[in-house]
Amino acid sequence: MEDANETKLDTFHRWYEQAGTPSVNVTCAYDPAAKTYTLDCTQTLPETPGGGAGKKPQLIPLAVGLLAADGKDMELTVAGKSQGTTAVLVLTELHQQFVFENVAVAPKTASVLRNFSAPVKLTTDQTTEELIFLLANDSDEFNRWEAGQRIAKELLLALYAKQLKGEELVMDERVVQAFKSVLTDASLDKSFIAVAMSIPSEGELTEMLDLADPDALHCVRNFVTKSIADGCNAELKQVVAENTEEKFSTEYDSVAKRALKNLALSYLAKLKTPEVVLELVKRFDGADNMTDQVAAMGALGGIDGPERALVLDKFYQQFQTDPLVMNKWLSIQAMSNIPGNTEKVKALLEHPTFDIKNPNKVYSLVGGFCSSYVNFHHKDGSGYDFLGDLIVKLDSLNPQVAARMVKPFTRWAKYDLGRQAVMKAQLSKILAAPTISENTYEICSKSLEQ
Repeated sequence: MEDANETKLDTFHRWYEQAGTPSVNVTCAYDPAAKTYTLDCTQTLPETPGGGAGKKPQLIPLAVGLLAADGKDMELTVAGKSQGTTAVLVLTELHQQFVFENVAVAPKTASVLRNFSAPVKLTTDQTTEELIFLLANDSDEFNRWEAGQRIAKELLLALYAKQLKGEELVMDERVVQAFKSVLTDASLDKSFIAVAMSIPSEGELTEMLDLADPDALHCVRNFVTKSIADGCNAELKQVVAENTEEKFSTEYDSVAKRALKNLALSYLAKLKTPEVVLELVKRFDGADNMTDQVAAMGALGGIDGPERALVLDKFYQQFQTDPLVMNKWLSIQAMSNIPGNTEKVKALLEHPTFDIKNPNKVYSLVGGFCSSYVNFHHKDGSGYDFLGDLIVKLDSLNPQVAARMVKPFTRWAKYDLGRQAVMKAQLSKILAAPTISENTYEICSKSLEQ
């Protein structure tokens, strides 16, 4: 008979032998009569090129806790053995059930995959209310963050669907309250709060869609961040006040305070009120460290007005002799979503601090511009045209850099049909250049063959 340990070891080795990230779906059910709580788990293995058929199940450790109605962890028993408040369940089959025993009252919800116990894609049958409960109460910080991300993604995608239909956007106030609960939880590490308060980017959302409309994505993400800023206005201001220190320090507590304070300022900047603009200018002028200066300047980067130009000029005058810092200065301007920023980026090509022969300058300015869902993806095609012309020019100077800058166009299949056509036209234009390099030609031609 095959030794059980050898069987587990063989299953573990499949992580190295089978390509692709497994997906795990977990559904939960409480039986009040038997006083049991059952997790029904199914793992799915993706098809991969050359992966062959009949992939075998992976060994997947699932660290699980159960939360009571008061938010505290429940004591766990599996197969008659006490597991403390977190049990590691080992999934080795395509479908498997795990039963918690002696569960006197129904748990509020389960906390699955604590501390990211396995590199899998997890889905559950948890409701928005349960995710909000996890975000507010889970003792596992990874799962609190994950719950917040799932809440935000579900909300953003639902609003995106409404935006495409031309329907009115309405914020889910439960989400605002959930993020407020994290922001005001004194028991949490400040660095963690700063991370947990961040919501998925337009790029992350694009990957979740078959065809993405950049205008709609930017609109709904801006709506959600502004709604959170508005709903947590007083708390955000309090966070800024409580985490502003008189003297710069590299101690962990100070670093965490700066991260949280600057996160709060970035949210407040979404409101674009005169009060916030003046506060950002004041903080830029009074900063005794570059972290705070860059944070204030970055927040102002999305607010068109004389204050933005003033701060950018001050920063340039202060650091113009430091090429690495100037790269940051270029990228902050380039990635801004202020309307008409394409022309400002074109002007920066002629700025003394920019050098088209310097790869890092190109990546900072042009790469930063390509991350703007408002300007790079503008429906009139001006952003695409700017990049296409620049790639042709770059290719004659540095083919390796030019080939790298083609990447945004190779993602054409992720966007709406109108933008697909314009992106493919740019790829064709690059291919038609008389002196196009072999590497750039190969990337463009393969992309068009998709």
